Amino acid sequence: MTQQAAPAFPTGNGAERPWNRQRLRSNNEWLLLERLRLHGPLSRAQLARDTGLSKPTVSAALAALETAGLVREAGRFVPERGRSAVLYEPEPTAGHVLGVDIGRARLRVAVADLSGQLVSRRDVPNLGSSADAVAEAVVAAARETAAAAGLEPSAIVHAVVGSPGVWDEQSRSVRLAANLPGWGRSGLIDGIAAGLETTVTMVNDANLAAVGEYAFGAGTGSQLFVYVLVGTGLGVGVVRGGDLLVGAHGAAGEIGYLPLPGPSGTAGEGTLESAVSAEAVVRSAVALGMRPPLTAKQVFDAARAGDPVAAEAVREEAERLGYALAIVASVLDPDVLVLGGGVGRSADLLLGPVERALHRHSPLRPRVAPSLLGDDAVLLGAVATALEAARPEVFERRAGTV
Repeated sequence: MTQQAAPAFPTGNGAERPWNRQRLRSNNEWLLLERLRLHGPLSRAQLARDTGLSKPTVSAALAALETAGLVREAGRFVPERGRSAVLYEPEPTAGHVLGVDIGRARLRVAVADLSGQLVSRRDVPNLGSSADAVAEAVVAAARETAAAAGLEPSAIVHAVVGSPGVWDEQSRSVRLAANLPGWGRSGLIDGIAAGLETTVTMVNDANLAAVGEYAFGAGTGSQLFVYVLVGTGLGVGVVRGGDLLVGAHGAAGEIGYLPLPGPSGTAGEGTLESAVSAEAVVRSAVALGMRPPLTAKQVFDAARAGDPVAAEAVREEAERLGYALAIVASVLDPDVLVLGGGVGRSADLLLGPVERALHRHSPLRPRVAPSLLGDDAVLLGAVATALEAARPEVFERRAGTV
């Protein structure tokens, strides 16, 4: 069989390397490593059949990967007739990543190995009264999580941090994070990276939730999937064919800033976020006669218990949310819309009324589904995104590629 060079693995800097024998060897090793990650454990013979590489080439590449600590034996395949074959799989402990979800109420942190298995996790209240305090709490929680996994902070190959807002690479700061006061200060995120002793990527929380839900939850297999994060704020993450769509400036999906329509098409009071978020549920309930102090969760719990006033507040929320989804459906034409976030946890009450409101506002009929990941969507999206960056980096370090 003719030997074929594998597609070049990601370099991280977009540079085009000149062809040489070492690069060919490295490309073949990367091809086999990715094949094992996606379809393993596999034998040498199966890898040769799947990739078109010769058996001697596969054997040499596997030996190099095993020496580099990137693959390991995973048992043996024993056929009914013939010789048994050694099976190989990627070595999951060759590197580790960190995922962080910064919410106004809680910080969620997890360390995962290269297989995506969570090996340590911390969920703690977000008690920071300032942006600096929140940043310090993130670093402390991350270092504790790494220590619980038996790792030094420097052993983390890549970290992804999810928060409200949009990362601006030019100013090295977060924009449009109104629910985290001071979070847009320049240098804040670089300080987190210094405290974590690794490379840090900042990503919008709704975008990460969309990645997590597409990879592990209700968005799996969809052509164009939209995750609607409804909680303290309102955000949208869009995944098309497995790729996250972020827009020209990273702000795709920031529908919460849309003004509400007023009479005769004039601008109304407030924004879409102010009408759909958790605070809007509480405002509706109080206006209808429920006594404060209240939380959105308490309103939904009362509606489940049969309180007619709470049920009316939920109905009003569903109507407003259906209007928001009609906007999303009209612009993006998704096949699936997933409700997530704090308000999304009450999909058992919202799903039917939201669908009916959506259908009144739009002729489009995307499927509306509840999140399957719940509060973990942002965190798991952060881990998945960190793994995409870390795997080629670990390969380059261990395989000695330059």
